[in-house]
Amino acid sequence: MSNKRPETMERITTPALAEAFIDEQISAIKAQVGEKKVLLALSGGVDSSVVAALLIKAIGKNLVCVHVNHGLLRKGEPEQVVAVFRGEMDANLVYVDAVDRFLDKLAGVSEPEQKRKIIGAEFIRVFEEEARKQEGIEFLAQGTIYPDILESGPVKAHHNVGGLPDDLKFELVEPLKFLFKDEVRVVGKALGLPDNMVYRQPFPGPGLGVRCLGAITRERLEAVRESDAILREEFAKNGLEGKVWQYFTVVPDFKSVGVKDGKRSFEYPVILRAVNTKDAMTATVEDVPFALLQHITERITHEVKGVNRVLYDLTPKPTGTIEWE
Repeated sequence: MSNKRPETMERITTPALAEAFIDEQISAIKAQVGEKKVLLALSGGVDSSVVAALLIKAIGKNLVCVHVNHGLLRKGEPEQVVAVFRGEMDANLVYVDAVDRFLDKLAGVSEPEQKRKIIGAEFIRVFEEEARKQEGIEFLAQGTIYPDILESGPVKAHHNVGGLPDDLKFELVEPLKFLFKDEVRVVGKALGLPDNMVYRQPFPGPGLGVRCLGAITRERLEAVRESDAILREEFAKNGLEGKVWQYFTVVPDFKSVGVKDGKRSFEYPVILRAVNTKDAMTATVEDVPFALLQHITERITHEVKGVNRVLYDLTPKPTGTIEWE
């Protein structure tokens, strides 16, 4: 089948067009899969979540979703995946707690590219192990979207399932492969997924692993997770959610002297990052009101363990990148 989007395909911009697309894909999935089983790596990101919801509608329990919690997700995300897909959609969901396994592999590794490779390779191993436990799987679903095909070919490498061993011989199911990201979101809404999943910010494949700078420790990883949750909560309260393209926190691998409860402390800083972009090739920094920055600083320094400073990254791209690693 061609990997070129049909020229006659109308852009999906309305609920009615999304419903028509869903009906069309349900028929196509049933024709391709029949009564056989399909495996999906469900990260909780926009693309994999929409594929999961679509396949559940089409084949129900014959879709086996595998959610791997590697310990590098944002606060509440693994719980949300289980609640939405197992609790609300009655999905056939396999939850894998691999937190210790990933963090043990990453212990002492500080070079960013090496961290990425370890995370990607370990994900493939965990997913392969779960795939081999299943019986009767003949298909692998992926959240490939059209920009993935344009930029990196037919296999969606950042989902890390392109590296599965050849002997598994899965046939691909890619119902979103001709859609752009904005169209995927319209389809996700029509499928009934929650807004905070459909409109989730871009999130790096290695997750918080590239925001816990240097060698990952559990202490700093928790500081990233908790400070990120505070930043997201405050941006939502103050009308910046949806207005700012991407915002997150970073915790570097050094400490500084501060004062807490009248005593000297020696703890980590948290760096705030908030940027706007159209194509991620260049980015500008959001002009966050100073009073809000002060409030966020107050919350982070008092609520996040092991932190005594908050900094705001004012660097556009270029010269900085959006992420720090």
